[in-house]
Amino acid sequence: MKKAVKFAAALSAVAAISIGISGVATAKKDEAPARIVVSDAKTTHHLNLYVAQDLGYFKKRNLDVSIVEAKELSAARDAVVSGQADVFWSCPTVAIAAVANGAPIKVISQVKTPCTSVLVVKQDSPIKTWKDLKGKHIAGISPTCEAVIAYEKKARENGGEYILEKLAGGPAIAALEAGKVDGAILEEPHVSIAELKGYKVVLRDAASNVPCRTINARTGYLKENSEALKRFIEAIKEANAFILKDPSGKQVVEIAKKYTGAPENAIKHGNGRLKFTTVIQEKGLSALADELVSLKNIKENPGTRLYAAEFKGITWGK
Repeated sequence: MKKAVKFAAALSAVAAISIGISGVATAKKDEAPARIVVSDAKTTHHLNLYVAQDLGYFKKRNLDVSIVEAKELSAARDAVVSGQADVFWSCPTVAIAAVANGAPIKVISQVKTPCTSVLVVKQDSPIKTWKDLKGKHIAGISPTCEAVIAYEKKARENGGEYILEKLAGGPAIAALEAGKVDGAILEEPHVSIAELKGYKVVLRDAASNVPCRTINARTGYLKENSEALKRFIEAIKEANAFILKDPSGKQVVEIAKKYTGAPENAIKHGNGRLKFTTVIQEKGLSALADELVSLKNIKENPGTRLYAAEFKGITWGK
C-alpha cells in the first residue's frame, strides 16, 4: 500500500513538472516578437537584410524587424547613436571611427568580404599602371572610405598620387562621362552599370584584401536584447546562404530590385561579386583602423573594443 502511495505521489510530481515545462514552452511560443529597427541606406551590399526580411527569416525567429530608410550611411549611424534605431549596416570605416570616437555602438557581424570597389575608366584611358594615376582627377566617395584608402595608399607607394574628387555612384559616372574626372572608384551596382555602358576596370586588386561592410548595433539595445540580436544574425546567415547559392537567380534579383531600385541587368551582372559572410575580419578591420589613425581621423585603434562582447565566439574571437 505504501509503495502504491509513493508511486502515485511520484506520478503527481512528474505530471506537475510536465505541466510546468509545457507552460514555459507555451509562454515562449506566445511571447511577443522582439522588435528591431534597422536604419538603412539602401544598396545591393545590404541584400542579405532584404532577403531575410522578404523571405520571412526574421519572422520565423520571432523577430519584428522594421527597415527605415536613411539617405546615407552617416545618417543611418546617427539614427542608431541617437536611439531612433537599433541596428545599421555601414562601411567598416564608419563603424570604426564611431566606436573610436566614443559612440555607443558595437560591430556584431561582417556583411561581406572582400571590398568589391574598383577603379573604372574609359576604354581609351591612358591609365594602365599606378604611376599613370599621377596628377589625375579620380572620383571617390570619401578619403576615409576603405576602397579610397586602399587606392590612395597603393598609388602613393608607386608614385601615382592623384587628386580625389568627392563623388560616388551616379554622380561619379556622370562626371566620368562628361570628362570631368579621369576615373572613378565605384562599388556595386555602379561598377556593373559603368561596365554595361562600356567602361572598363583597371588596377582591380587594390582593395581585394580589404574587408567590406559591417552590421552594427546600439550598445543599449545589445545589453537588453542580445538574444534577439543573435537570432537576427542567424537569420542573416540563412539569407547569406540563400544568396550565395544563386546570386543572379530570379528571386534574389527581384528582391534586390524591389528594395534598392537598381537596374536588373546591373544586379545580374555584379551580384556574384558580393561574398556575404557573418564572420568578422578582425585583422583587416584592425589594419583599416591603423590607416584611420594615420589620416588623423581617429586618435587610436579601438582594438577589440570595436566588437560586441556578446558575439565573441559567434562572429569574432573564434
